[in-house]
Amino acid sequence: MTWIEQDGKLVRDYKTPDFLTAFNLVSALVAPAEALQHHPDLAFGWGYVRVSLTTHDAGGITEADHRLARAIDAAVKPLGL
Repeated sequence: MTWIEQDGKLVRDYKTPDFLTAFNLVSALVAPAEALQHHPDLAFGWGYVRVSLTTHDAGGITEADHRLARAIDAAVKPLGL
């Protein structure tokens, strides 16, 4: 699955085999978010992670969201999801 635009946000859903993998995926997003000073909205549980990106001050998707999406893709790639 790739990023989709939904309700003024970039959204990506990941399926994971278990809760620990979902947690590890979320943990892998901390460093790129902090490095870019742009933070995703996250929802996760057993078998899934949903990442939503938007620039609240701008009221929608900006280049900052696209940069973070690319950084997230790179951070998640080693997990093989």
